[in-house]
Amino acid sequence: MRTASLLLTATALMTAVPAQAGPDAAKDKDEDIRYLLGASLSAAPEYDGASRLKFKVRPLWAVRFGRIRIATSGGSALLGFGRENVGAGASTQLVESAKWRVGVSLRFDSGRNSGDARTTQGLPDVKRTLRAKFSATYTLTPDWNISGSLSQDMLGRGGGLTAGLDLGWRFYRSESTEWTSGIGLSAANAQNMRSYFGVPASAAAASGKPAYEPGAGLRDVHIGVGVKHALDQHWFVFGSAGASQLQGPAADSPLVEKRGGYGASVGVAWRN
Repeated sequence: MRTASLLLTATALMTAVPAQAGPDAAKDKDEDIRYLLGASLSAAPEYDGASRLKFKVRPLWAVRFGRIRIATSGGSALLGFGRENVGAGASTQLVESAKWRVGVSLRFDSGRNSGDARTTQGLPDVKRTLRAKFSATYTLTPDWNISGSLSQDMLGRGGGLTAGLDLGWRFYRSESTEWTSGIGLSAANAQNMRSYFGVPASAAAASGKPAYEPGAGLRDVHIGVGVKHALDQHWFVFGSAGASQLQGPAADSPLVEKRGGYGASVGVAWRN
């Protein structure tokens, strides 16, 4: 009941709050429904700090109707919603101008099943929850932007609060191809750190790890590059690669096997 109530309240707020828009916003709102379907193959650490890679094949989709966008991770940007730091889930823009984009979003966070990785076995699971995110992007130049975000666990299931700050650069663009890159950092409060990097004293024996109770602080610094290439009017391929380095209380966790990690993904999609 609590989850349903939050979703209904958020949907009402998304549709009720008028966006402050620039001269092109009315044109964008009048566009037909847009959607995307695709699939991606990715390789990434089992969890932040793990030494083993995990490969995933997953579907990718996104849809926009009016000011509301609903998408899987990465789907929103691929559909061409703009260089917005919104991400997966249901989202809307509160402010759209030549320089600023400010938005809110809701998404389900799958948490962590501690039995999925050998090094986290015996630890408490991090429960699935609903996260609300506030994000803002400022356009420095047509090819440079800076963005920040805050994301909060709305159900109090251990997800806590996370924050991010990123600088993005589109360094090549043609009629069919676009290359982008970015660098940034993330931080988290004590609740998030304890859930993902902590070892409760009650689980120390079962996990074989020393007890560890981290506080708030930096989580990581990261860098990445991405490419999109249109094959024709509807089909396109895409790829990305990135690296990160754990920082602060996260890096000191006994769960961390490698402070540095990397990942990559490739995929294909169709959009109307």
